[in-house]
Amino acid sequence: MKETKSWSNGRGVAALFLLALLAIAGCDKKSEGTGAAPAAGADPKPKMVKLAFVTNNASEFWKIAQAGVKKYEQESKVQVDVKMPPNGTTEEQNQILENLASQGYDAIAVSAIAPADQVPVLNKTAEKSKLITFDSDAPKSNRLLYIGTNNYEAGKALGGHIVKLLPSGGKMAVFVGMLSADNAKQRLQGIEDAIAGKNIEIVDKREDNTDRAKARSNVEDIINAHPDLKLVAGLWSYNGPAIAAAIEALGKKGKVLAAVFDEEEGTLTAIENGTISATVVQKPFQFGYLSSKWAHELATKPDAAMAQIPASKGIDTGIEVIEKANVAEFKQKLAEMKK
Repeated sequence: MKETKSWSNGRGVAALFLLALLAIAGCDKKSEGTGAAPAAGADPKPKMVKLAFVTNNASEFWKIAQAGVKKYEQESKVQVDVKMPPNGTTEEQNQILENLASQGYDAIAVSAIAPADQVPVLNKTAEKSKLITFDSDAPKSNRLLYIGTNNYEAGKALGGHIVKLLPSGGKMAVFVGMLSADNAKQRLQGIEDAIAGKNIEIVDKREDNTDRAKARSNVEDIINAHPDLKLVAGLWSYNGPAIAAAIEALGKKGKVLAAVFDEEEGTLTAIENGTISATVVQKPFQFGYLSSKWAHELATKPDAAMAQIPASKGIDTGIEVIEKANVAEFKQKLAEMKK
């Protein structure tokens, strides 16, 4: 009887030992399978890429660029945050860039307001985010790529049109937000080179620091100060409508000619009614679309994207001259893009 009991107890212990081994093996298999719970602290979701598009002011012009941003968002299923300095000041833009960098944005596209002065801020931003520029470049900074207009060539195109408007020469004035911005300097240089030797004199250059009321009053002041003024030129988008309003208010339509930049609604209306002779338009829709695309690819596929950057580190989006003859067709195309 004792032997039977001893054998029975030994068999029971062995069975229990075997069950324990099986249970351990089962646990190991479960932990190795696809249904295993994530380790403590692990994030089961992929990191969401953070992208930003920072303009140089809040003008109507940037609504077209926003349409380009939205088109890329729809195609790629990503979000691109659009930030606009409400008053168009360097301090506001610097603060936006600092905030975005501190918030872990992967890539940022910016139209620099004062490129030379902003190099330290831009370089700090570039240390934390993939940085590209559009519209207004900052070539002395560590930005990776510039997307936008060749502003010198755009200025030459407008200057060539000014020469046609003033075949006998005459006095003109130039208006802009800030001459320190690279796009303003380059456009002005293009105009000056195009009118050189054509008996056309620039008698004044006025800045408005993106103040819309000042943009108009500057034009009124110069027209009143120079009774023999033949033409006014506006270098930034909102200068066109401001120039048109000033000319009409002073009763100078047809007496003082105007040639400007960009496609704000007030500018296009003024071309239709003859207050403005022509505008050189950029491709702001492409600014938004291509900046979003490059920012996304630099953030998610940095090696492949860097290999695709041109040696010039620039992508020229091109220009077009809009006059009364083609303004209706252009407005129709613009409406389609905004959709």
